[in-house]
Amino acid sequence: MQKFANPTLFLKLANALLPFMWLGLFVLFAFGLYGALVTSPADYQQGETVRIMYLHVPAAWVAMMAYGFMAFASAVALIFRHPLADTAAKSAAPIGAVFCFLALATGSIWGKPMWGTWWVWDARLTSMFILMLLYLGYIAIWQAIEDPHLAATIARIVALVGSVILPIIKFSVEWWNTLHQPASVFKMGGPTIDVSMLWVLLVMAMACTLLFFTLLMVSMRSEIAARKLRQIRLQAIRSN
Repeated sequence: MQKFANPTLFLKLANALLPFMWLGLFVLFAFGLYGALVTSPADYQQGETVRIMYLHVPAAWVAMMAYGFMAFASAVALIFRHPLADTAAKSAAPIGAVFCFLALATGSIWGKPMWGTWWVWDARLTSMFILMLLYLGYIAIWQAIEDPHLAATIARIVALVGSVILPIIKFSVEWWNTLHQPASVFKMGGPTIDVSMLWVLLVMAMACTLLFFTLLMVSMRSEIAARKLRQIRLQAIRSN
């Protein structure tokens, strides 16, 4: 991985992979949305509203994965001083925040017919809301602090300390009494969801995951270009 620390090599890799990633996105979303809207049956209790699951659950998974990625990248930057690690974490934050917002919004829409209310302060929803605040705080650090080195240092600490929320989100439905249903896909006894729904959910999860990494590469490419432009401007100022 160290050879990809060179931004030029990373850009070559990104430019080579992105066309295939966009193509994969198109195929996965085509299959996933067809399954979600056409072939997947309505739930015997929830009716047609269960289709919100195919966006809500993958969005929640990716929101957690993205923050875990940020924490990992921050650890790499802190320990190994990898020059692209901070760029990766910074680029991942807005994308993860959007997925977190989608999870909260679709969960609220889903909750209204199921629970009779748009929002309840139960453990899973509250911990996801805290995750959203962590995303916004992380993004605010990069926006508010002009010194990039100081911003990177503080952002790394926030990402690493904030990652404690991830196991809390995961096990919140087991540790506390909540309205939120327990896990039905990743559990010891195997999935409890019907196969006709499971394959659609997994395809949508793969599509959302690939979307995250595709947008991450695009964002990192833009961030590298912005850094190069800042360096050119600084050199111009110093030369004058």
